[in-house]
Amino acid sequence: MIPIAIHKHSSSALALALIALLLSPGALADREPADDERMIDDPRVQHRSYTFAPTGEEIPYALFVPESYDPQSPAPLIVSLHGLGRSYDWLMGYHGFLDFAEAGGHIVVTPLGYIRRGWYGAETLADADDGRYSEQDVMEVLGLVRAEFNVDANRIYLWGHSMGGAGTYHLAKRHPDLFAALAVVAPAPRDSQSPDDLIVFQHLPILVMHGDDDQTVPVDVSHLWVARMQELGMQHLYIEVSGGDHSLLISQTPDNMQKVVDFFNITRKDY
Repeated sequence: MIPIAIHKHSSSALALALIALLLSPGALADREPADDERMIDDPRVQHRSYTFAPTGEEIPYALFVPESYDPQSPAPLIVSLHGLGRSYDWLMGYHGFLDFAEAGGHIVVTPLGYIRRGWYGAETLADADDGRYSEQDVMEVLGLVRAEFNVDANRIYLWGHSMGGAGTYHLAKRHPDLFAALAVVAPAPRDSQSPDDLIVFQHLPILVMHGDDDQTVPVDVSHLWVARMQELGMQHLYIEVSGGDHSLLISQTPDNMQKVVDFFNITRKDY
């Protein structure tokens, strides 16, 4: 508990206001200055922020808008979720990602997820608000982009790397009718997640990519999830990268990054 010293001449209204402020979820949030740091220096990337209503804090996100964007023509949108401890703009620096997005006319947005280690709601954290806010931040940013730009509602895509893969599974389960397709790269699902979660969004096409030399998240994890996709008859594409590690197989391998964007190029809602 935070000690509160009230001067004997303070009004009761002021005292109550101070108590409310100090005990509010925003005041006790587990955020650090590093959560708002940017890492990518690319003139194509817009570094933005907005006021997060539950806490009143300014939360950053990064945005890429292709030069071909025409407000009169609906554009596809790729929502991209970073890995554990990475900056909110980290995925914008994956080799070739923005080039491939430009070629396909995709808007790209990379939310923070409230904090760098928020798990987008897929993990129950020590501070329960952090996990809840992590998920809410993604959805708030998605709403901001849709409000500002002419986004094709039939072509909203979600993908994530590592922790972001867990977040992709989680958010697809929570919002199964929002996205047109999914992709996960070296996904790290939590103990609370199960391949049976796929039942909720089995109608969504999904690409799964994993390196067979991943020392962080064993490839066997994806084997279990892909096996369940097969049982459910899901439209899925599994790419196992021979000799692939946990990170460089996608962050510095343009050919693999292109596979993700190409997958989104050929998928859309059909209902």
